[in-house]
Amino acid sequence: MRIQRTVYLLTVCLLSVSLSGCFPWASRAYKNLPEETALDRTYAFEGKVIVVGAGTSGLAAARVLEQNGVDYQVLEATDRYGGRLKKITGLADFPIDLGAEWIHNMPGILNKLKGKAGEEPDEELIPWHLEDSYRWDGAKYKAIPQWYRDAFFAFMPEQKFKNSTWYDFIDVNFAQEVKQNIVFNAPVSGIDYTGDQVRVTTKNGDVYTADKVLVTVPMGVLKANYIDFVPALSTAKQEAIESVQFLPGFKLLMKFEEKYYPDIVVCEVEVGEKSFYDVAFKKEAESNVLGLLVTGPTAESYYQLGSKEAMLSAALEELDQIFDGKATEHFTGEYVLENWGQSEFTRGTWVENFRFEKSVTETLNQPLEKKVYFAGEAYDVYKTMGVPGAILSGFYAIDRLLTNQE
Repeated sequence: MRIQRTVYLLTVCLLSVSLSGCFPWASRAYKNLPEETALDRTYAFEGKVIVVGAGTSGLAAARVLEQNGVDYQVLEATDRYGGRLKKITGLADFPIDLGAEWIHNMPGILNKLKGKAGEEPDEELIPWHLEDSYRWDGAKYKAIPQWYRDAFFAFMPEQKFKNSTWYDFIDVNFAQEVKQNIVFNAPVSGIDYTGDQVRVTTKNGDVYTADKVLVTVPMGVLKANYIDFVPALSTAKQEAIESVQFLPGFKLLMKFEEKYYPDIVVCEVEVGEKSFYDVAFKKEAESNVLGLLVTGPTAESYYQLGSKEAMLSAALEELDQIFDGKATEHFTGEYVLENWGQSEFTRGTWVENFRFEKSVTETLNQPLEKKVYFAGEAYDVYKTMGVPGAILSGFYAIDRLLTNQE
């Protein structure tokens, strides 16, 4: 969603240049998408490939390997595929994305991602064009003008799934075709590429070998030096990784008996973002679910409360302050917390790689001796943001790997 940062960039854009010419990223970069991806090509690769991570990028790359008959394995640190993509079905009368939730692009990108022609997607979507929005600075609750909401949507159109989720999209179009090759509970702790074959060691002590490896772990895992590379990553590569902002954060979903809140309340923070938003926005649902999305130092302040119950209490207390006690009055007691920042194999939220210098993106994408390649939203050369960026990066990296490119 990136509500606060996008609103800020919109303001800068409105003050500096016309809307038609600024910031070619996310939906504004739609025209720059490649005409074909690795899904549209055929490869004759002799050898074995190991994909590290069964998140979005890893599954996208694995599908290309599967359809080309390449020998491969996917090593996944957890007991499930999807990475930061998850869904829940028990909290409301509609499925909810517990992970990534917004499509930061035009509807047609869904067809591009799954290798289908045409601009009209199969999935039913909801334009994220807000009608009832407010700001909250801790003391004042103020409406966001209609012209501003309209300009926001005109600047960067976004969508949400109406009856499905990002997790469903990945599951149906990628995971179902490759899940038989996934090894679960296999967190990779070492990658040695000194020999003719790459040796991949897991935290459990298991060793796998392959001709080439694609690393798709979250940026937080690389920043924490969880994987020991031999030889070590170059200074330039390490500096590029360290330069990437990968903020801690979480999503809290709360169910209420009545809807007493607007489409969104954007809270004022110095770094990162904090927003309360209507999860059921235009879903024609009966359930009332309010989400709290927090990243950056504000998330750390919630962590310091010591428990998920305390985090929930803090959120309800602030909502009561904004809405005169209505949160506590209407809260059903049902909630779900997804905490990316304190997850061992995530260690953060997301990347906004449209902020990167071109040289940083190039360095991040540089393979190690044409044996070890990298993919993920941070590496997306098309700057599409979010899940589309992760998928396109998986396609881009596996194409380079299979064709032995630098």
